[in-house]
Amino acid sequence: MQKNILLATTLTCLMTLGASAAMAQNVAIVNGKAVPKTRIDSLAQQIESSGRPITPEMQGQLREEVIAREVFMQEADKLGLAATDEFKVQMELARQTILIRQLFNDFQKKNPITDADLKAEYDKFAAANGGKEYKAHHILVEKEAEAKSIIANLKKGGKFEDIAKKQSKDTGSGANGGDLDWANPSSYVPEFSAALLKLNKGQLTQEPVKTQFGFHVIRVDDVRDIKLPAFEEVKPQISQQMQQQKLSAFQQDLRSKAKVE
Repeated sequence: MQKNILLATTLTCLMTLGASAAMAQNVAIVNGKAVPKTRIDSLAQQIESSGRPITPEMQGQLREEVIAREVFMQEADKLGLAATDEFKVQMELARQTILIRQLFNDFQKKNPITDADLKAEYDKFAAANGGKEYKAHHILVEKEAEAKSIIANLKKGGKFEDIAKKQSKDTGSGANGGDLDWANPSSYVPEFSAALLKLNKGQLTQEPVKTQFGFHVIRVDDVRDIKLPAFEEVKPQISQQMQQQKLSAFQQDLRSKAKVE
């Protein structure tokens, strides 16, 4: 009798331990069906990959989410929705999306952007965008004679800003007295840029500058070295841009090699 009692106690303990171990692997049992903990792990990983951290408070929300999904899936299965053509089409589209995303992720893992690549791209950017930038004012008019008259007026002491507000065709800068703010000369049309580069701080064009927009009177207020952002500041943006360019080239290469009939 004592042996039977001991055996029954041992079996009860083992069953309890087995149930505890099973529950440790599952989030819950919904209508008799186990919901594995891996579903929470997968959902959490998906959220983290989008840049959102998983906080302790979210654990309960994730549990409720996977339980709700199981309830809804069971109802959908009961109604036979998995056998419908619409469901099969949507599943195929989802399969394609996931598989293509995996292909691109695999490519990026095998073709990483190195620090040397990033620095070389930054140096190229710095070379193209370095140099001087100018703070200037201008007045834009239609006729050369009008521009010459303005230059003569300025030489006699006329106020540049007042003339710009009254006569400049460039309504954007004209409203601000002709102020163009700081800019790289390369941002202007070639004729304007060439004239700007010939002027020193405080100088005014002695002759009207003709461009496709009309005739300009230009005054340089100040000149300074262009201050570019440090490499470390723009490194993430450069990396993202280069990864996208490399991935785009990979996509185009695959598309060009495909035999389409």
